Amino acid sequence: MTRPSPIRRKLTVTGQVQGVGFRPFIYRIALENKLTGTVKNSPEGVIIEVQGDMSQVDGFRYSLENDLPRLARIVTLEDESADFIDGEEEFCILASTAGEGHCVLISPDVATCPDCFADMNNPQNRRYDYPFTNCTNCGPRYTITRSIPYDRPVTSMSCFPMCDDCKQEYTDPLDRRFHAQPNACPVCGPKVWLSDSKGNDLAGSGGDPESADVLKKLAEILAEGKIAAIKGLGGFHLACDASSPEAVETLRRRKNRPDKPLAVMVRDTGQAGLLAKLNETDRDFLEGLERPIVLLPKSEDFNLAPEVAPDTEFIGLMVPYTPLHQVLMKHYSALRPEPASLVMTSGNMSSAPICLGNREALSRLSDIADVFLFHNRDILIRTDDSVACTIPEFDAERETSQRTLFMRRARGYTPSPVFLGGEGPSVLGTGPELKNTLCITKGDQAFVSQHIGDMQNLETLEFWKEIRTHLTNILQVEPELIVRDMHPDYMTTSVALDDELPSIELQHHYAHIHSVLAENRHEGPAIGIALDGTGLGEDRTIWGGECLLVDSRTLEHNRLARFSHIRLPGGEAAVREPWRIARGVINDLNLPVQTMKLPAELEKSAAFLEQILEKNINSPLTSSCGRLFDAVSALCGLCHVISYEGQAAIVLEKTQDFSLKEHYDCSLILNDSPAELDTAAMLKQVAADLNSGIAVPAVSRKFHRGLIMGITAMAVHFANETGIKTVGLSGGVMQNRTMATELPQELTKKGLKVLVHRRLPPNDGCISLGQAAYGQHMIQLGRV
Repeated sequence: MTRPSPIRRKLTVTGQVQGVGFRPFIYRIALENKLTGTVKNSPEGVIIEVQGDMSQVDGFRYSLENDLPRLARIVTLEDESADFIDGEEEFCILASTAGEGHCVLISPDVATCPDCFADMNNPQNRRYDYPFTNCTNCGPRYTITRSIPYDRPVTSMSCFPMCDDCKQEYTDPLDRRFHAQPNACPVCGPKVWLSDSKGNDLAGSGGDPESADVLKKLAEILAEGKIAAIKGLGGFHLACDASSPEAVETLRRRKNRPDKPLAVMVRDTGQAGLLAKLNETDRDFLEGLERPIVLLPKSEDFNLAPEVAPDTEFIGLMVPYTPLHQVLMKHYSALRPEPASLVMTSGNMSSAPICLGNREALSRLSDIADVFLFHNRDILIRTDDSVACTIPEFDAERETSQRTLFMRRARGYTPSPVFLGGEGPSVLGTGPELKNTLCITKGDQAFVSQHIGDMQNLETLEFWKEIRTHLTNILQVEPELIVRDMHPDYMTTSVALDDELPSIELQHHYAHIHSVLAENRHEGPAIGIALDGTGLGEDRTIWGGECLLVDSRTLEHNRLARFSHIRLPGGEAAVREPWRIARGVINDLNLPVQTMKLPAELEKSAAFLEQILEKNINSPLTSSCGRLFDAVSALCGLCHVISYEGQAAIVLEKTQDFSLKEHYDCSLILNDSPAELDTAAMLKQVAADLNSGIAVPAVSRKFHRGLIMGITAMAVHFANETGIKTVGLSGGVMQNRTMATELPQELTKKGLKVLVHRRLPPNDGCISLGQAAYGQHMIQLGRV
């Protein structure tokens, strides 16, 4: 019988295929199929050559496409014939090659895998309780990587020479730690130690190998009610006992964060279930690769300090995603009753970037933390925790599923790209002023950075510049164009105008809609509903409740309708003090003054405000949906002054009486262009109900439903008028769970195709993607 003629194939694979156990996977399936050949990392991707019978090569291809490692992701796979090599006897893994340009996706940092947790929990294992345990299936990537190809010399692990045992694992293709670049153990790897707020060592002596003892000591200090700054994966956390009102209040006072909800870490999902109501999707979310902070409804038995999340019925929970957190929570759980819980919030002062280095943390956080947990593995890229939740989603057949709603996208997700509808030139989107991210495109991929923060200080601007430099370096691209917001006073505007690259502007809310269209790979026209707080409009008023026609192909823009104008007495002060907006509404709509009862301490300011309103001094007009929520919250007496963005709306949403079916009327006025959604009429109805003694929960529910029904009717009107049946929803108000759940549902009922954000937050964190996608099309259309 004639043996089949052997063949040789060359396969080039791009995607998330470096630093994820891809080469040992290739080695193993090549051996299983009795093939010879080679595999190596290169700028073009992973290059594989296999030689053997056709059936063996086919078996290899099947495994390659269907049995990928936990973290691997193939974007393209090219297969071509290669010259047969006589006498080749084995399959080898070759050294990586460097070069200009590459087609490799950088893996995000991912949670510790079950195998590594098992190693850490085995007293006989040499990595028992070791806080830097990892393998190719888990651990740090983005935060420790300087450049691509992802190899140990270009990571912050380069200064830790491996011991013989680790080196043997690292060089054995059949070991799960083969080429795990952060591979380490207590003998050769990073160490932890404790110091006080003056930098004096308390435990660990700046590098004692008994890491578990250090973390046990830290757990004891936290159980005593102290506050700790803990160096983690992408920066520092500030931690304290979540069940202690005194500890939480002290942390809030020192951090200058009086009300905003704080994230909490528990040991596992079993403990999370004692604090919150979990469904299976939530459990999978908490235990998955990314392990974000997940917003969950508090359980009936919720027993943490009320100060943890005072304004909402939801709690942000996470479970350990690094070995360090796992060991800490194990020791802490042994000292506290179930559910042992630690506040785990960003290690910064309000509005400043998260601390990254040991000296930086000691300098910036010494007035907050009583103790510091340090380690000596450098964090190269600061990255906050991601924040998300799951919400119900209804299709036209009334089938219910769950979708992810991001509040903040960072650790675990960046720098995974958003795939665009087609190839294009490289463009930089600078992002907005608040909740900033930046975005750089490469081909058909858009790389949206981790959450950077509010661009209102030099530290955050420097962080923005760091990330721009880092992303352009690791992507090896040079943007051709910068797209900025049209607001002249934004830091990102100044940066763009000072740059040597050409730049163009894009209005804030058009950028929102371009973002949701790009994320859904929608090419062509759509009706965009942009609902958020602030954005300078083309008419120089402040927009924020907009119905827009946006064509992502021709770049046609048209403002179809807006919410009724309200005034902001005192300008920016009104954003921080919603009672000012409510008083302006009372004045302008001739509502009874007693509609809103002010605390005594605000009465004096209210008298002065009347003069501002009468003379129309510093009282800009806005169509903002966010400010509409602020006005209703203040009219209801729920929130007169805020300490964090969105507070008034959060409190208003919490109060709803969901048993009610009624809603306020909110019609579309077509007299002018743009048309006006009559939200002023809703404000009059709110006031009438309040003055007649209707309970606030009923008012809140009728307002939410009225707004949803009014927006739906507006979208249907313009869909019929234009023939466009696709509606894109974006803006920070779409983080309101009621709006995010019920508005798409109502639009879908009317036969409209609804596009929502699934991979990015609907808040201003998505703006940079819209800018970059717009810039790509502008270049392709020859308009710049």
